[in-house]
Amino acid sequence: MPLHMMLKKKHLSAGRVPLILFLCQLISALDVPLDSKLLDDLVQPPTITQQSPKDYIIDPRENIVIQCEAKGKPPPSFSWTRNGTHFDIDKDPLVTMKPGSGTLVINIMSEGKAETYEGVYQCTARNERGAAISNNIVVRPSRSPLWTKERLEPIVLRNGQSLVLPCRPPIGLPPAIIFWMDNSFQRLPQSERVSQGLNGDLYFSNVLPEDTREDYICYARFNHTQTIQQKQPISLKVISVDELNDTIAANLSDTELYGAKSSKERPPTFLTPEGNESHKEELRGNVLSLECIAEGLPTPIIYWIKEDGTLPVNRTFYRNFRKTLQIIRVSEADSGNYQCIAKNTLGAVHHTISVTVKAAPYWIVAPQNLVLSPGENGTLICRANGNPKPRISWLTNGVPIEIALDDPSRKIDGDTIIFSNVQESSSAVYQCNASNKYGYLLANAFVNVLAEPPRILTSANTLYQVISNRPALLDCAFFGSPMPTIEWFKGTKGGALHEDIYVLHDNGTLEIPVAQKDSTGTYTCVAWNKLGMAKNEVHLEIKDPTRIIKQPEYAVVQRGSKVSFECKVKHDHTLIPTIMWLKDNGELPNDERFSTDKDHLVVSDVKDDDGGTYTCTANTTLDSASASAVLRVVDVPNPPFDLELTNQLDKSVQLTWTPGDDNNSPITKFIIEYEDAMHEAGLWRHQAEVSGTQTTAQLKLSPYVNYSFRVMAENSIGRSMPSEASEQYLTKAAEPDQNPTAVEGLGTEPDNLVITWKPLNGFQSNGPGLQYKVSWRQKDGDDEWTSVVVANVSKYIVSGTPTFVPYLIKVQALNDVGFAPEPAAVMGHSGEDLPMVAPGNVRVNVVNSTLAEVHWDPVPPKSVRGHLQGYRIYYWKAQSSSKRNRRHIEKKILTFQGSKTHGMLPGLQPYSHYALNVRVVNGKGEGPASTDRGFHTPEGVPSAPSSLKIVNPTLDSLTLEWDPPSHPNGILTEYILKYQPINSTHELGPLVDLKIPANKTRWTLKNLNFSTRYKFYLYAQTSVGSGSQITEEAITTVDEAMASRQVDIATQGWFIGLMCAVALLILILLIVCFIRRNKGGKYPVKEKEDAHADPEIQPMKEDDGTFGEYSDAEDHKPLKKGSRTPSDRTVKKEDSDDSLVDYGEGVNGQFNEDGSFIGQYSGKKEKEPAEGNESSEAPSPVNAMNSFV
Repeated sequence: MPLHMMLKKKHLSAGRVPLILFLCQLISALDVPLDSKLLDDLVQPPTITQQSPKDYIIDPRENIVIQCEAKGKPPPSFSWTRNGTHFDIDKDPLVTMKPGSGTLVINIMSEGKAETYEGVYQCTARNERGAAISNNIVVRPSRSPLWTKERLEPIVLRNGQSLVLPCRPPIGLPPAIIFWMDNSFQRLPQSERVSQGLNGDLYFSNVLPEDTREDYICYARFNHTQTIQQKQPISLKVISVDELNDTIAANLSDTELYGAKSSKERPPTFLTPEGNESHKEELRGNVLSLECIAEGLPTPIIYWIKEDGTLPVNRTFYRNFRKTLQIIRVSEADSGNYQCIAKNTLGAVHHTISVTVKAAPYWIVAPQNLVLSPGENGTLICRANGNPKPRISWLTNGVPIEIALDDPSRKIDGDTIIFSNVQESSSAVYQCNASNKYGYLLANAFVNVLAEPPRILTSANTLYQVISNRPALLDCAFFGSPMPTIEWFKGTKGGALHEDIYVLHDNGTLEIPVAQKDSTGTYTCVAWNKLGMAKNEVHLEIKDPTRIIKQPEYAVVQRGSKVSFECKVKHDHTLIPTIMWLKDNGELPNDERFSTDKDHLVVSDVKDDDGGTYTCTANTTLDSASASAVLRVVDVPNPPFDLELTNQLDKSVQLTWTPGDDNNSPITKFIIEYEDAMHEAGLWRHQAEVSGTQTTAQLKLSPYVNYSFRVMAENSIGRSMPSEASEQYLTKAAEPDQNPTAVEGLGTEPDNLVITWKPLNGFQSNGPGLQYKVSWRQKDGDDEWTSVVVANVSKYIVSGTPTFVPYLIKVQALNDVGFAPEPAAVMGHSGEDLPMVAPGNVRVNVVNSTLAEVHWDPVPPKSVRGHLQGYRIYYWKAQSSSKRNRRHIEKKILTFQGSKTHGMLPGLQPYSHYALNVRVVNGKGEGPASTDRGFHTPEGVPSAPSSLKIVNPTLDSLTLEWDPPSHPNGILTEYILKYQPINSTHELGPLVDLKIPANKTRWTLKNLNFSTRYKFYLYAQTSVGSGSQITEEAITTVDEAMASRQVDIATQGWFIGLMCAVALLILILLIVCFIRRNKGGKYPVKEKEDAHADPEIQPMKEDDGTFGEYSDAEDHKPLKKGSRTPSDRTVKKEDSDDSLVDYGEGVNGQFNEDGSFIGQYSGKKEKEPAEGNESSEAPSPVNAMNSFV
């Protein structure tokens, strides 16, 4: 018997376990585990393990094999009975028994007949502990007899009559399977009108002319022998009454005409079963089949009901067009009255079938094997039911118990045998037989009395590995007689496990319902009975579960792209997981496009078939985890197909198509395009759009177009390829329904009118022979329209027109069918000529020094001779004759659109003389100029002086030199010089103002503080006001007395004398060198005065402010630390903050005999890089001396 009994749980409870086990021993048997080592030591009565069926139908063409297999210890021997008497197989040479088995083999293929061995066989398996017997095996050979020869007359019926074609197959073993076919072995079609009954007959509720045929053949198939027998063909002819002429009717007798029923419509009657009631008996567990077949015209419909009940759900089925009702697994509760109802339009008929369900015997409690210890008690129970109720009889070792040897340990009580105080001699095999008229049941159950100490069958030191938070089952398979008591212990110390978290099963297994990390350890199973004790140790390890911490995610990708699924797994470090990817619960396709690595599945070049559910499964030896994601492959739709044109009218047609596959993205719209094969072959144009739910479109058409259509589908991914083109459809020609557009009339010469238009395309022509009717006349005259018809061009020139005269113009389309609608007239003009008259009365009003306003009188409109575009002013700065000869006069132009008669001239040069003239402008060009008009601009403020230099610094004076402004903008009246000291913290001191005559460009400031930085601001001024400033900074030289105090004097007399002599010599040498190097020439004042004598004749530049342009925001900024002054002390406005002292002796100039500094400046400066040993003070002999010492 199997070791693992049904897991009936019982929680351990200290003190109650022995009592429970003791009670169990009184009422239950001891199972013997089927352990090979254990069975080698234990004796056991025989048990039948395999036998042939009770009703054993054999193939007479093959050897007869009657099975009987059994087990036991010692191995059992076998014997047979045939028809109730001993069957001596040794006396029959055709009969052998397989070695180690009870199976009989009867060799009838060499000689003998199967019928010779028909009978009832029973096998007995016997050893020293008892005997087991098999069922009574009834052996019968199968039979497939032939149909008896018979002559079948043709059947002739009127249309609408009923018919039953009998089959009546020969009786075979087992019964044959019936079906109707024709000579071509094709099954005859069946319907509500024609069907086969359960008995094999073919029923016609009414016949039709198409039922006429000569090969209605009934076939019987005998599956056991794989043979098919057939009946003679039956001929049937169905005729209508109209076909029966008097001659045929006279020759037909009443018996020759099959049946005499009328072919008129009639209510139903039953062909089977007959009458109003019938009875059906079926056995429990079988399939109940009830049948009702009716005839009538029209064909009746069958309905089923159960009186006083409902048909069982899930067990009821209708077969044969509802003519057969089947109930599977029928039981006694299905007994009752069933009613079938046949209905047609003329009435209904009922039939009641009374069903009785009987039952062959079936087990309620089958007897079970008993393994008992000497002195124990036990019971064998044999309980069965059936209808009628079965009779229970007992046998022991194959002999009726009434005549068997008496055993004082047993007592029979109906279906129960009670054993008390058994001994080893009580071992036997008992048979229980339950039988009634419908069959019998036979069961073997042995009683085996054993005395065995406990044995533990589970291997020692078995290691169990369990995932945490899951149940742990520790096996302890055991055997012993009496049944041992099982206890479990954890570790080497402590009592038996009886806590609530442990569960002990009947088979000895210890269950930990929720295993935790602290459940790890060694567990000991102890089995004991009165004959001894056994124990076994097992080990339990708890592992962390495998989890997917990064699951694959739902993905929607376009066909042809790449998709990646990620699957990250966390697992116990002692377990090695295996990652497996599945698609739709199957293996991944064998395709190189699928690639996997540790954490990813990548599918390249995704195809439609790749869509589905992808599952990542991580398996270890103990557990697994999985996660799934769906991949949806989308793409642009497949092209529509099956384009069809219907409802073809002159100006419309209906287009129908079949959508292609949407590739998992719903179609949002369809785009319809057309091709005009006549005018624009190969060019497809947009026709219409419809929603994605439509598959038809009503299309508007134009005349004289050879249409082809194609359709494209669009979804959220994109647009499909175009469909195949539809068939061509040529619409009829018609007159044009529109005229050319963009009609214009514009002359290119003074005496012509050029009429242009945008011609119609071929699609718009609506027919062959497209031309244009061009019409024109003067707008203001009374002339008639002049017309000309031209070919399909886009221009017509009218010559000999007056200059610039308005014309009305029309261009009308026409073709071979007719004219387009009358077009609207548009206005044009003949060609323009140059204006004839100059504007008069030109006046100038000077607004300020840079702005003047000009006025003029308009010219007469007729003198314009074209579209007036505006007036154009030419103006220029007048120069003296000498200057004019040397230099080209630059004229400026301003154009004023439309009919304006005044305008402003901005950006004039102050204190200048200008001249101007005015001209009128049309589309042809400019007219004659007006008389030149001159004007003067008043004075303005000057620009800043061009440069500023500080030269000849001394202890208390500085000399400033500058160049006049490059743009005086008037007569200079004076210069304004402002200056202020800057202390060591860059704070500005009080500001001093000086006015300097305009003819001065040099000025010396005296009585200044020594060694002091000053900031200077210089302005030029006219009568209008001051101009922009230029700034510069400079420092006076250091006091020599203070410098001498900086020299260190030694206290030693001889050293002081020596140092004084050396210092004196060096000082004399330095003074001589300094004077010789800085000796300079005369200052060229005359050249500078000549350069600035006549500011009027200098070239005018709008932005000539390169030098001296300083903003007011920088005027009062303190001197920045570390600034530098250029070596030639020339100042530009961006560099005016440079300091003179930064450049030391870098003064580029000369001293005159009087000691004054004379220099020549170019207005250009470059900053030299500062050196690290430069002094911030001006050089002096004293400083040089200090540096030397």
